[in-house]
Amino acid sequence: MSIADKSQALIIIDSVSKKYPHSAKEEWALREVSLSIDYGEMVAIRGTSGSGKTTLLNLIGGLDYRFEGVLTVGGRSMIEQSERDRSSARNQEIGFVFQHFSLLDHLTVLDNVLLPAVLAPPEIGRERAREILKDPQERALALLKRVGLSSKSHVSPTSLSGGQKQRVAIARALFFEPPLLLCDEPTGSLDTHTGQQIIELFQELHQEGYTVVMITHEDRVSHAAQRVIELEDGKIISDIQRSDTPAEVEP
Repeated sequence: MSIADKSQALIIIDSVSKKYPHSAKEEWALREVSLSIDYGEMVAIRGTSGSGKTTLLNLIGGLDYRFEGVLTVGGRSMIEQSERDRSSARNQEIGFVFQHFSLLDHLTVLDNVLLPAVLAPPEIGRERAREILKDPQERALALLKRVGLSSKSHVSPTSLSGGQKQRVAIARALFFEPPLLLCDEPTGSLDTHTGQQIIELFQELHQEGYTVVMITHEDRVSHAAQRVIELEDGKIISDIQRSDTPAEVEP
């Protein structure tokens, strides 16, 4: 599959609701959420614990497809796709960055960055992805250089600092040049100085054309974004373009 048509928003969410599984009563993680995110935006989705922000990220990323409503990424429905197509999208079209890095300690740093190539399906849809797979090690080494870790390619992630681990995770997320980066509390495990360096790296990637969506509860992250969407009790309570006026949100 390929996300190629930029004539519409990259992410379109229309009246999406998600009930907590195995709930004895009507408990909703998301309730009638509607929004769209254009190609090239840098967006922070914030809220307190339990507000629904991570649930929303999981739906956008195809990690969960049990919901009501319409959600498309690159024009493709995240409900109607097969699990194989969702898996392909997570491998090539969407880069994930998590709070706790999700690196494999028994692999070297280089091999962690190479994981998307190892997990790639036999049939690759995107031309750029096929080009990358002609020399995946060259690509991985270039990405480690991009995030300032060329000298760490053959060490274990266990020898790295938290900030270095997050840079490896970002390099891995960038492997197939996905148009969308989904980041779940990407600075939540980092100190202030290191976290600021990671935020600045995301800003650089945004300037290079990546669409960056960050789940956060931190002011320092939301202040770096062009747009801040706030959730409370599974509903959008504000949607603010930082250089513009807040978008209207129905109660």
